[in-house]
Amino acid sequence: MEAPAPHSPAESPLPGVTAEFTVTSPEQMQELGRRLAKLLRAGDLVMLNGELGAGKTTLTRGLGEGLGVRGAVTSPTFVIARVHPSLVAGPPLVHADAYRLGGGLDEMEDLDLDVSLPDSVVVVEWGEGKVEELADDRLHVVIHRAVGDTTDEVRHVTLTGIGHRWATVDLAVLSA
Repeated sequence: MEAPAPHSPAESPLPGVTAEFTVTSPEQMQELGRRLAKLLRAGDLVMLNGELGAGKTTLTRGLGEGLGVRGAVTSPTFVIARVHPSLVAGPPLVHADAYRLGGGLDEMEDLDLDVSLPDSVVVVEWGEGKVEELADDRLHVVIHRAVGDTTDEVRHVTLTGIGHRWATVDLAVLSA
């Protein structure tokens, strides 16, 4: 992975800190998730956005490994949300997929993510425009990949921390 390019909150269009990475394989994406898990704590909301096949679930699989949760982390597209309890006395991982949900937070309320959030790490794939109201502090992760008929494994990952929680977090440690 290339080293991140951290920005100060004043440089970012949103309050917080931003880091960018280039990932060249699914294994590197999963490793980025494992490293990111070390920065996460109960109450954190992580929003993942990117094209189909970009690596959102692969990153979340790494988060699950890093958090030490039970169960295989797989795409929750058809079940909408899965809870993975911790095996190491840490927070559970709640993994939700808002892809098939058309509405905003109203439709997401049935998942009770707001109830789970204080005690869990909540990861929502395709959550942009749907779950921001759950927390003032959140981490946006955007994964870009080449689209079309390609076998290109290169992904460009941008992490942007929003709010006081992320204002002082050094995302540069993820490249170590």
